[in-house]
Amino acid sequence: MRERSVGIGAVAVVLGVLGFHGHTLSTAREMKSQTAPSASVTDAQIVKAESQPGNWLTYGRTYSEQRFSPLKQINDHNAARLGLAWYFDLDTHRGQEATPIVVDGVMYFSTAWSKVFALNAATGARLWSYDPKVPRQWGANACCDVVNRGVAVWQGKIYIGTLDGRLIALDFATGKPVWEQLTIDPQWRYTITGAPRIVKGKVIIGNGGGEFGVRGYVSAYDAQTGKLAWRFYTVPGDPSKPFEQPILAQAAKTWTGEWWKIGGGGTVWDAIVYDPELDLLYIGVGNGGPWNEKYRSPKGGENLFTCSVVALKPDTGEYVWHYQENAADDWDFDSSEQIILADIPIAGKPRKVLLHAPKNGFFYVIDRENGALISAKPFTFINWATGMDMKTGRPIESATARYPSVSAPPIVPGPLGAHSWQPMSYSPLTGLTYIPVNEVGFNFKSQDDFEFKNLALNFGIDMVAAGMPQDPKIKKAILDSVKGKLVAWDPVQQKQAWAVERPGPWNGGTLATAGNLVFEGTAAGRFEAYRADSGEKVWSFDAQTGVMAGPVTYTVKGEQYVAVLAGWGGVFPLVSGEVAFKSGRVRNVSRMLAFKLEGKQSLPLLPPQEEPVLNPPASTATAAQIHHGEAVYQRFCSGCHGDVAVSGGVLPDLRYSSTLTNERWFKIVRDGAYQSLGMVPFGKEVSQQDAADIRDYIIFRANQSKSEAKAKPDPGLTHGPPAILGR
Repeated sequence: MRERSVGIGAVAVVLGVLGFHGHTLSTAREMKSQTAPSASVTDAQIVKAESQPGNWLTYGRTYSEQRFSPLKQINDHNAARLGLAWYFDLDTHRGQEATPIVVDGVMYFSTAWSKVFALNAATGARLWSYDPKVPRQWGANACCDVVNRGVAVWQGKIYIGTLDGRLIALDFATGKPVWEQLTIDPQWRYTITGAPRIVKGKVIIGNGGGEFGVRGYVSAYDAQTGKLAWRFYTVPGDPSKPFEQPILAQAAKTWTGEWWKIGGGGTVWDAIVYDPELDLLYIGVGNGGPWNEKYRSPKGGENLFTCSVVALKPDTGEYVWHYQENAADDWDFDSSEQIILADIPIAGKPRKVLLHAPKNGFFYVIDRENGALISAKPFTFINWATGMDMKTGRPIESATARYPSVSAPPIVPGPLGAHSWQPMSYSPLTGLTYIPVNEVGFNFKSQDDFEFKNLALNFGIDMVAAGMPQDPKIKKAILDSVKGKLVAWDPVQQKQAWAVERPGPWNGGTLATAGNLVFEGTAAGRFEAYRADSGEKVWSFDAQTGVMAGPVTYTVKGEQYVAVLAGWGGVFPLVSGEVAFKSGRVRNVSRMLAFKLEGKQSLPLLPPQEEPVLNPPASTATAAQIHHGEAVYQRFCSGCHGDVAVSGGVLPDLRYSSTLTNERWFKIVRDGAYQSLGMVPFGKEVSQQDAADIRDYIIFRANQSKSEAKAKPDPGLTHGPPAILGR
């Protein structure tokens, strides 16, 4: 039975009559008695979250965001007995990235399109659901899928940031809105995909959109009323106008040109963490926009505060200190990846530090009192830098770092990052940090004729040069170089303790427990447990879909559960085309999965899917038309439909489209015939001839792919082929 978004009363009736995925039958009265949630998660409770191991009160469990649980009923000696306790099917087939919150036996979590669910954490029975009804056309503003990474809970309210820039407070018991605030200027292409944090009675929220001409900032709202308390801008605005904060006058000196006309980027799209002892709020700031510095800040400059960790006073948003991990970013090397706070021994003495593994591939240990760099070493293979200059605190860039010729090896890591949003974890018992690592290069080449376009990918990069070559030998070499792994990293010694190799990148976030376990989902569709001290695999489960989100663990009536949100998607399968298949060709089957010792539930067998047949019309366009169509496709279309017209399995693969042979193609591309499904009209950016050339390029690629398929049969799919929609 697939759930629909109906009210709690209707859900209770359905569950009571039919049961729910084989769970014990429950009436509405029984559900209420089993799951009466607590109305008062206070600031003090979150500060002392360590004393509530059975709950998961905030995004990283505690303010330190270590994602370490002291629970050990499930441990490395009995993990092989783990079984599925329950599952909950979702009503969307897009990427799932949320970490659930669990309070007194109730689980709250968000899904794609910023929907929110409340479930009985012991049975999976739905208590309520909320749909903010994000306009589907707003999905075009999301660089990296219509995902959402989580909710926050505080004093009887659940807080969600929506893809279209709203911050909404919901009643914890009913899911009905209490207040709503628009946090963005809707004329700009902002999004919210990150989880809010609650700090001292304020909701802290950032946003995304660094590639689309926006100016980054982080905001604090009164958690009771929704009134804006303060806002800190991470990029200076027009210097002819007063700066919002005094520090921005200094930051403006690190920019050149007229960056404010195209935003500058620097969005705070994920990392927000609070230290109650020091009373400091830390934010991780994203990339500059456009990526290419010569179009963002043409005469150079460090471009503060892009790619930085910034410490603020949580009461006022006042600047305290910053550490910039990448000055004059040219590579989309965000610093908005998760931040962990820990106390570790440095030179034999305990030190309050901040642990950070951002996109650029360095593992940073930073003094969280003053922002001083303690150490930094690469936690995986990189070739854009040769080391760290500890005197300046800057990476030592390699000779080919700044946009080498196309004949040079790809820069590693590329924009996917050596570590992206998937949360890492830290165990104070082993002293190790567990990092989901990507190893994917990218051919950076400046776009010679760059002009800012509203609906384009405004990278300033030649995306044709960055696309997958079709020469079989070159393609094979590139695919062979693409890797993923789970790395256990010692932050004191700054070295790898152990690693688990993966077929490809974009594997899930990690959870460490006192049971000497590390849990991680994989892009190939597994959910697994490893010994935290050695990396030995002790358990694995077939999740039927890619698992990217961060797992949690909690207890209900003394019984420990481990839960994870499953569902393939995000920027990697959206954008990377054939490279995405290296990680595992899986369907999106979006579900919440919960496990316990001796769990007896099982997932239904997926029905088989027939492999679609490529049957394109003959390619009759000239080489010039195809080349132009490729350039326009790569800039406007590849961000959703995949590199060089190969879908990674999330959105339609246009090589199979029936509109390749009729005029409806133009109605969809230019006029918005599918706008209600998220395909916005590109009539202002893409001319009739552009659209025709895009179609000619896709027809060419479809014929090329058909020929390749005849020469080399498809090796098969893990769980059937990716969905081909809109045919």
